[in-house]
Amino acid sequence: MPRLIFKSSNGDKREISVEPGTTVMRAAITHNVDGIVAECGGAAACGTCHVYVDECTLAKLPAPESNEEAMLDYTAEPRAPNSRLSCQLKVTEELDGAVFVIPEKQR
Repeated sequence: MPRLIFKSSNGDKREISVEPGTTVMRAAITHNVDGIVAECGGAAACGTCHVYVDECTLAKLPAPESNEEAMLDYTAEPRAPNSRLSCQLKVTEELDGAVFVIPEKQR
């Protein structure tokens, strides 16, 4: 199973093993990772599952679709070139070791 690494804004790190096909958001919620709120449950309608993706991982992800692009403009923390909504990212074997930085605030 691929391992995902979540880093909080204060530097805490949490590594979890995730079944392929699961969204990064669902994996974080299931494993009680602090900082992923996911108010809309994964519909890309709230921006409370915003993450910053490390550069190595970013290259392995598909480009965001238009609904994700639009919602990233409304996240609580500033949008960056490596911003993504974790609800729109499906875990694959290729993402083993992927790093996601959780913003300080989601609302």
